[in-house]
Amino acid sequence: MDERERAKTGLAMRRKVLGKAWVDRAEANLNSFNSEWQDTINRSPWGDIWTRPHFDERTRRILVMGTMIALGRWEEFRLHVRAALTEAGFTADDIKEVILQQAVYAGVPAGNHAFKLAEEILKEHGKLP
Repeated sequence: MDERERAKTGLAMRRKVLGKAWVDRAEANLNSFNSEWQDTINRSPWGDIWTRPHFDERTRRILVMGTMIALGRWEEFRLHVRAALTEAGFTADDIKEVILQQAVYAGVPAGNHAFKLAEEILKEHGKLP
């Protein structure tokens, strides 16, 4: 697959995982400063990794959420929790289990913060009272 095809395939996967609206906003904000970075994102994580056949999309989503908890990358964590709920049919229990698993390895403070953020998102999406 050439670079152009990889970028196209990656962009399609990015839309599938994060949602069309999110990616369309990113694409609408392309400019001479960030366009090469956006192209890199489309080709590398989305075109090279997310399209690999070994793990299914659900497993990859779980891995990303867990990694974002461990690294404390809370904006990305929120993005992927929202996308898991809206684009992949994850439930509140699915998100809870990811956080519980990661809190054991990443620490209680990370787990506390992840639960706080996830609860806000779950409420926004009507998944919690």
